[in-house]
Amino acid sequence: MRFEGTEAYIAADDLKIAVNAAIALEKPLLVKGEPGTGKTELARQIAESLGLRFLEWNIKSTTKAQQGLYEYDAVSRLRDSQLGDERVNDVRNYIRRGKLWEAFEAEEKVVLLIDEIDKADIEFPNDLLQELDRMEFHVYETGETIRARQRPIVIITSNNEKELPDAFLRRCFFHYIAFPDRQVLHSIVDVHYPGIKHRLVQEALTQFYEIRDTPGLKKKPSTSEALDWIRLLVAEDIDPADLRGSAKDALPRLHGALLKNEQDVHLFERLAFLARQRGN
Repeated sequence: MRFEGTEAYIAADDLKIAVNAAIALEKPLLVKGEPGTGKTELARQIAESLGLRFLEWNIKSTTKAQQGLYEYDAVSRLRDSQLGDERVNDVRNYIRRGKLWEAFEAEEKVVLLIDEIDKADIEFPNDLLQELDRMEFHVYETGETIRARQRPIVIITSNNEKELPDAFLRRCFFHYIAFPDRQVLHSIVDVHYPGIKHRLVQEALTQFYEIRDTPGLKKKPSTSEALDWIRLLVAEDIDPADLRGSAKDALPRLHGALLKNEQDVHLFERLAFLARQRGN
């Protein structure tokens, strides 16, 4: 069982090595990188490549680790008891299974994505240590222990919003997805937009990397934003010649796809103004 990438996902060699190492070690793969570098999509493509079912647990600031295991709905049980519902006699009617339970219960191996783990409380990773390590947990309301029938492939993503505990990191195989170089990004564009004009892509990527390298930029545009921008350039039938030249000479065409805050827009407006002043 080896991941070699897919037609829809350009995976660098070091990323493929990391995925296969995590599978061989049966450890969660912790993936970090800039937003928009394909961390979430990686898990989907691993499932696609290996022909496995895909489960996704999206983490929010309010998410608790227990929700990944199960939730006991005591309020509904109390209400049903007041109404004389016979369902109250079986506590299992009020147990809502989480994504980890679903992954553990599966007859076949699955890919489980725990997406953006750093959004949750700092104790969240620690609360999952034993379950991810032993691949089992106890359901106190029913007295049963849920054990993984097939150890799932666990992919955990983080945008580095919070530091993760050392004890959690020790249990993971780690990989940082570096921002793709020009050649790799060109390949990614070709996958998403086959048949796109080569000259347009060349000019667009030249300006895109100039924008990313601009000193003082608060948020560098990501891979997904590059794809959105190039899609707009194609939709608007922009002439590649209109993109030629330095990104500092003028506000980029359709810049709303690339610049995501007013500080960066003002930065490029100032650079364009200074360039015009020098030209005069």
